[in-house]
Amino acid sequence: MPRVSREQSEKHHEEIMQASSRLFRERGLNGVSVAQLMAAVGLTHGSFYCHFASKEALAAAACTHAFDQSAARWSNVIAANDDSHAAISSIIKRYLAEANRTGAGPECAATGFAGDVAREPADSPIHASFAAGLEKLISTLAGQFAAENGSPRREAITLFSTLVGALTLARATNGDPLSEEIFQSLKETFALQFDAKSKAPSRHP
Repeated sequence: MPRVSREQSEKHHEEIMQASSRLFRERGLNGVSVAQLMAAVGLTHGSFYCHFASKEALAAAACTHAFDQSAARWSNVIAANDDSHAAISSIIKRYLAEANRTGAGPECAATGFAGDVAREPADSPIHASFAAGLEKLISTLAGQFAAENGSPRREAITLFSTLVGALTLARATNGDPLSEEIFQSLKETFALQFDAKSKAPSRHP
């Protein structure tokens, strides 16, 4: 059997990470097997162990990968907005996109992994991955509240927790009118809170 080059091995590793991050968010940690994960990228079950020691190790790595992707998307949104209120408003609108409510798997890593992580043993490595990823997003969001009065971190935690809770409930009730009502209520509330501020004249030259 020909030996896989380092470049090819790195490519396979990235493909496994991408597929597992997506499939775990769509089906849950226990809703997809190693064989199914490997089949999704066209690799054999046996080759999995060339990349990860266990499915648990992959789950932790996939969780980190998903949060890194979320953080990168947020950074791009922030960079595209000159005003912190506009940046926050843009993040909220992306979070409350219809595809997140009705799609197979949420874009948000926190929503996608939270339920499964809560059911994992306390010593599972995915707990540390989830906490580190959550901290990264909260810190990113807190940076946009830095000019506000009060505690930027508290504001960020409150906003993000509200978004995660709303998305979780809206996905759980998808197909019922309540699902759309949850999303619409938050959109209207946050529009009043952040859109108006982003349209106000800047205090900076």
